[in-house]
Amino acid sequence: MNKISTSPLVSVVDDDESIRQAMESLLMGYGFQVEPFSSAEEFLHSPRLNDTDCLILDIQMPGMNGLKLQYQLAARDHAVPIIFLTSHGSNYNEGQAKRQGAFAFLRKPFNARELLHALCAALHIPPIEA
Repeated sequence: MNKISTSPLVSVVDDDESIRQAMESLLMGYGFQVEPFSSAEEFLHSPRLNDTDCLILDIQMPGMNGLKLQYQLAARDHAVPIIFLTSHGSNYNEGQAKRQGAFAFLRKPFNARELLHALCAALHIPPIEA
């Protein structure tokens, strides 16, 4: 396993604690800084909002869903690459996310290679192998 040479901050917003923990463990193992959030609202009010280099975001969450968070960020002119994760994906949600500028849309379960490829591409860094 190779690691990245820089340490970009990846924020993970997912209401499922096991997903947040798994993502944090995986990404930190490759040298990324990771900040987990249990809701879109928590992320929006976080001091890490402006430090986030890439956002990994679940679509279906209680309260504000991922698409609404994406819209809020765009309305605030906060340009951050977004990789959507979903187990409830529809072609409509995927199309809407991509029209609003999502970098990638991954359906759960996904593999580490798929996620790392999307993340490295979003951050414009050399690919790392899972």
